Amino acid sequence: MQVKLEKSWQNQLASQFEAPYFKELTHFVRQEYEQFTCFPPAKDIFNALEATPFDSTRVVILGQDPYHGDGQAHGLSFSVPDGVSHPPSLINILKELKNDIGKPYPESGSLISWAKQGVLLLNATLSVRSGQAGSHQKKGWEPFTDAVIRSLSENKKGIVFMLWGNYAKKKGKHIDRLKHLVLEAGHPSPLSANRGLWFGNAHFSQANVYLIQQGYTPVNW
Repeated sequence: MQVKLEKSWQNQLASQFEAPYFKELTHFVRQEYEQFTCFPPAKDIFNALEATPFDSTRVVILGQDPYHGDGQAHGLSFSVPDGVSHPPSLINILKELKNDIGKPYPESGSLISWAKQGVLLLNATLSVRSGQAGSHQKKGWEPFTDAVIRSLSENKKGIVFMLWGNYAKKKGKHIDRLKHLVLEAGHPSPLSANRGLWFGNAHFSQANVYLIQQGYTPVNW
């Protein structure tokens, strides 16, 4: 696993690449990709950081694992490439977006346009074995993505962090809530959404109100 990141992230995370845990993680991921089908494609593992530089990050949407079905994951949390059927969690995200700000439900499930506007679509774990959810958890990705969150929290101000579900909320312990806006809701998966923990959270409109207050351009969701 070669780590060639966008320059501003490379500067922020340089110390992580030399840490013992990251060297062990690199060895594990390399072996997994050699022996099994894993997602996203190796070239897309760090796609979230490539698409949204540290310097331009204004919003963070935190996911858990990449999708583990063929062709779904491309390194951006909750997003799928153009032409791929929308997974249930993404369907509920896009439904809430329509409910919140009136945006018509889109044909494409790719959220790359959000990433290019400064929305960091970060999974807590950046790889997974095909068909085996959680298979790359607790192998070293979590401290790495914790470092991403800490770096943003400590070195920037006025970021919107969207934490959906208990797993994401636990990652929120690394965020300075005096400097940033933290929005929490249930996970957009059907299990959570059908229990009334997702729909109506209005995170997209709340984020834009806050960004405007901070002097930033709102996101064109």
